[in-house]
Parts: sequence; C-alpha cells; structure tokens
Amino acid sequence: MHSLARQVVRRLFPHPILLCVLISLVLIAPVRLAQAQDAPGEFEIIRTALVEKFRVRMQQVAEWSWEQVDFTDGIESCIDEGERKGVNAPWGRRYLVTAFNGVTYEGRISYDQTIVVACDSPEHERLMAAAAQPPAPAEAPAGDEAPAAAPLPPPVAGAAASAGFALGGHVNNMNGQTFDAMRRSGMTWLKKQYIFNVGDSPHNVAGMIETAHANGFRILLGIVGKQEQMGDYPAYINAYAEFVGGVAALGADAIEVWNEPNIDREWPADMINGATYTQLLAAAYNAIKSANPGTLVISGAPAPTGYFGAVGCGAGGCNDDVFMRQMANAGAARYMDCIGLHYNEGIIPPSRTSGDPRGEYPTYYFRSMLQRGYGLFGGKQVCFTELGYLSGEGYDTPIPGNFGWAANTTVEQHAAWLAEAATLAARSGRVRLMIIWNVDFRDFTPTDPLGGYAMIRPDNGCPACDALAVVMGR
Repeated sequence: MHSLARQVVRRLFPHPILLCVLISLVLIAPVRLAQAQDAPGEFEIIRTALVEKFRVRMQQVAEWSWEQVDFTDGIESCIDEGERKGVNAPWGRRYLVTAFNGVTYEGRISYDQTIVVACDSPEHERLMAAAAQPPAPAEAPAGDEAPAAAPLPPPVAGAAASAGFALGGHVNNMNGQTFDAMRRSGMTWLKKQYIFNVGDSPHNVAGMIETAHANGFRILLGIVGKQEQMGDYPAYINAYAEFVGGVAALGADAIEVWNEPNIDREWPADMINGATYTQLLAAAYNAIKSANPGTLVISGAPAPTGYFGAVGCGAGGCNDDVFMRQMANAGAARYMDCIGLHYNEGIIPPSRTSGDPRGEYPTYYFRSMLQRGYGLFGGKQVCFTELGYLSGEGYDTPIPGNFGWAANTTVEQHAAWLAEAATLAARSGRVRLMIIWNVDFRDFTPTDPLGGYAMIRPDNGCPACDALAVVMGR
C-alpha cells in the first residue's frame, strides 16, 4: 500500500477492528491512489482502453476501483449502438477510474479478458464541450468597446438534390489518361482545389468546370484562401463569399468551403475555432445558394488529429472532433448540404474496428472516423473530400519518416481497401460523396509522398481502378 494510502487508513481507522473491516472491503473492491504502471495486468488493460478512446493522461490516476458485475443488459450496453461489435459476456468486472482531470471513466472486461469495453463518458463529453466553447473575448482597454461577433444571417433557401452515393477522385491533370482511369473505376465526380486570392475573378476556374462537364463529370471545387489576407476578417468573409458565389453561378456542382481549418497550416492560429469558421461558412453558403441553389455546399473537412489531447485545442489548432462540435454549437448545420471529412491514415482494412498497431484512436479507423462526423449536424450526410491509403510500392524513394506508419502497405492492399471503403460508404446510407485522394499525382519526395496515394501507379497500372469497378458495377 502506498504511503499516502497508509496515512489515510491511520487517520480514518485508528482501531484494529475497523482496520480489519477496511481490509475485507478492499479485498472485495480495492480503491487506490495509484501509479497506473504499478497496477496489476487487468487494470493495465482497462487503462489502455480508456487512454486510447479518450486520449486522456493516465500514467497516474487519482483513484480506481472494481467490482464483479452481472451484465444483464450486455457488456456493451454502455456505448453507442453504432460502436458495438455484437460481443457479449454475462459476467465480468467493472472498473471505475478517476483521472487527474477530475473525470471518472468506466471500463468493463470479461472474466477471460477477451472482451474489453471503454464506456462512453458523459462527464468527459461535458469537459470536452466546455473546452470547445469559443474563448471569451479579451477585455477591451478603458474607453473602448470589445468587438462583438456578428450574428449569423438566416440561411438562404435551396438545397442540392440528393442522388444517393457517388464516387469521385481528386485529380492533378484533367487529361485523357486520368479521365479514362476514372471512368474505368465508375467515378462520376472529380475534385480540384483552387487557392483564392482576394480580388480574383471567379472566371479563373471556368475552364475547370467546362472541362469536367465536357468529359461527363461533375466537379467539386475546394476553395482555400490565404491566411495573410484574413486580418480584417469581416471584410475577408465578404470577399470570399462573393468569389464562391461567382463560382457557383458558373455551374460548379459542389464547393468545399476551405480545407482543414482546424490547424494552423491552413488557418490563422489565433483564429482557430469552429464558431469562427462557421461565420465564413454561413456567408459562403448564402452566396452560393443565392447564385445557384443546386450547388452542393460542403463544410471544410478538418484535419483528423488527436494531437491536442484531452483539452482538445492548443496553440496550433484543435482536434477535429472538438472543432466540429464547436461548429455544431454555433449552428453550422443550417449552412451546409454535407459535412466534409478526411480519412487518409489507415493501415488496416476499413471494415476493422480494432487492431491497428498504433492504437485505438478513432481517426485510425474508417468506421469510427465516419461516426466522428455523422450525427453532429442534424442528420446531414458525410462527404469524404479526401479518402486514401498510402503505399510506397513501386517508388525508389523511401516513404518519409513521418509517414512511416504506411511502410508495409502494398499496392494490392491499397486497391482492396479503397474498394472496401467505397462498399461500406455506399451501404451505410450516411455518405453522399466519396472523393478518393488521389487519382494521378506523381510526386513522391523525401518529405511528401503524394504519388503513394495515387490510384495510377508509377508503371501506369491501376489495380484500384479494377477493384472499384466491381464495387460500382462497371
């Protein structure tokens, strides 16, 4: 027993008889102020499951206890139905673990330790929701009024008609080889990204729209701006909205409003917040729908990350789930046809829900990544504006160190997993559009393996084309 625990026992139970009672209770359900690494093996299993689910620090814990339980409603009854695997154990143990963030987490385990469940935590959700609230404005100097955020405008009527699941690809070249590979795969959409500079004419993208339509494809344009031009944010919002409205008027079939606005690589660090982004989204949505009600408006897909830990936000951005909750709380659901998501760090089949050698963090898995976005915005469907698998096979340059997690992925797996993801997305009813990252990029450098994600491989073969053709009925 640790020294602190002994002191507590001596203060509360100075008499031997009471101490014996305490010892008997501990044998039934031990409670400890503990170093997690000193705990027995079963506690370590529970601790690991909780850390991987909630990304909370538990090298040390404030307190933990266990009890034997009859799981009358099922061992998985404490988690969302969409996350259940259909396993069951009538008896087992229930652990309560209090972390130093003050939140008590629950874990369950079967007697043979083959089934482990990290239960959903309302306390954790409340903690994360509080962290997700926009920061209070700094106090204004004496004599000045603190600026108030402008209220969001009423959304313009009009929504793009749904046509079920569709498949597309992000392309570098709009040429015959690329289009042939896309048709062979059953794709009907293509994506191009455009970097908006204040003062640009929407007609800068007219050629992309015309070329896509002339070759039988619908086009999604991802419109990203420049951080250094966003200092006067209200004025910038107006300029951006005017531009995307003009792009919609030219016949763009879909517009993604920005790209990964939850990290400072894409958005000014001191402005990263889902509520702040929603101001831009709302203005863009109204401008787009006013110009062309049939243009699909997709919210900017956040970068999938747990880098910012349990708090959820830090100096360089916010975790994607926190950022999307900030958006939802700000009313973003009224200003989108589809919630944008990215998934591009998978190294196991998309049907798997556990077993990634890196751990169990949700962004590693296709199914949990889908669940991460779906349901936050009033039933809006998901649009994967980037979904890809990385394989370095066929390239002479080694995979960069920061992409080393994909070192063992083969081209055969790359093709099979893309096809399986398309199958799962189509069957889920939750995915409106899946854009594969990517079709035809060739660059593969020591810092950025773009070509490793490509469907068209260095030898100009396209195994993924054939795998997807089967899924899409080609």
